[in-house]
Amino acid sequence: MKELIEKMAKALVDKPEDVSVSEVEGEKTTVFELRVAQTDLGKVIGKQGKTARAMRTIISASGTKIGKRCVLEILE
Repeated sequence: MKELIEKMAKALVDKPEDVSVSEVEGEKTTVFELRVAQTDLGKVIGKQGKTARAMRTIISASGTKIGKRCVLEILE
């Protein structure tokens, strides 16, 4: 799952070397924290948050398949 988030984010940004994903594991929920360069933040979020919403939908669907609730947070 972590690799999936990294690949999606690196495809969107200008500075792929600044993309990092950390995973916070819980009992039933896993939180993935995505960090990108400040200049690439808008590209990951997209117009009116559409890109971020699409990424969250993919992560949520993938998590359902493995039986866990997955949440994506985009950090500055």
